[in-house]
Parts: sequence; C-alpha cells; structure tokens
Amino acid sequence: MVFQSYSSFPWLTVEGNIDFGMRYRNDLSVTQRAERVVHYLKLIGLEDFAQSFPNKISGGMRQRVAIARSLAAGSDVLLMDEPFGALDALTRERLQVELRQIQTEEAKTVIFVTHDVEEAVFLADRIVLFSARPARVLKDIDVASVLGAKRSLAARESQEFFKLRNDVLHLIRNEVDIAR
Repeated sequence: MVFQSYSSFPWLTVEGNIDFGMRYRNDLSVTQRAERVVHYLKLIGLEDFAQSFPNKISGGMRQRVAIARSLAAGSDVLLMDEPFGALDALTRERLQVELRQIQTEEAKTVIFVTHDVEEAVFLADRIVLFSARPARVLKDIDVASVLGAKRSLAARESQEFFKLRNDVLHLIRNEVDIAR
C-alpha cells in the first residue's frame, strides 16, 4: 500500500525503508533481501541515496521509496491511494511516467485511487467510475483499448486523450448534478 502522505520511516535509511517491506518474507535469505533492495533502488533510480534518511530527500524521492518498499514486499497487487497528490506538477508527472514503466517491468496489478481525471486517464488501463452514495459503478472504461497499453507523455496531447478525459469529466459532472 502506498499512501498519499509520505510514509517513510524517518529512523531508517532509504535502503532500510525498502528492506522493511520484506520483514515478513520468511522465504528470502539475508542475501536475497539485499539483492532485492539493490534491484528496487535501481528501479526507482535512488542508488546514490541508499544511505540517506527521508528528511534529506525530496517528496518525490520519498514516494519512490514507498513504492519500492511496497514492491519489495512481493505481493501481486499494489494499492495506491492518491500517492502523488501532495507533489508539485512536474514531480507528479515524472512519477506517473515512472509508475507506468514500473508496472510494465514488474507485471503488477496496480489499483490507483485518484480524483484527478487526467492522472486517471494517463495511468489507467481501465477506469471504474463510482456514483455518489450509495456507491455503485457508473461506468467501466477500457482506457487501454483507446490509448494503447504503452503510453508516453505525448499521449496527453492526443485527441483520443482529450476526448476520453472530457467523457469522464462529463460523467462525473452529471453524477454531481444528480446527487444535488
């Protein structure tokens, strides 16, 4: 699970935070755990910061550490609750691209909760829109069939992207009007 607020342990280094994700992995030796830490440090691009403490790295780096810690745990599903919400626009965009790459490389299912429509359209293979209370599924949208499974930032400038974003916004606005 990766949360919106930074969830790194301040008393552990970047390396220690990633290793912490494997604390219940009885199937890994100390050597295997160390190898996995190195693998995820490389994957998130923080090899040079392995011995740094969270208060010495940026917010974007801390979120990458949280992602690496969750991946190191070894589950097939990564739950993310608005993990980029507190980041500046450029860091958020960079991490969105990195998340798409990580998801492809690691072949994980990512359940990503966001209220940002553009973020949802860019990151998702599938968007599930919920109604107001009581929650029910309004629409299940197959984004990958419209934008393709692999996406770069250039996809954000395509007509298909804007149409899909506008369709999602329209559905949300209609639901808000109905709920009032």
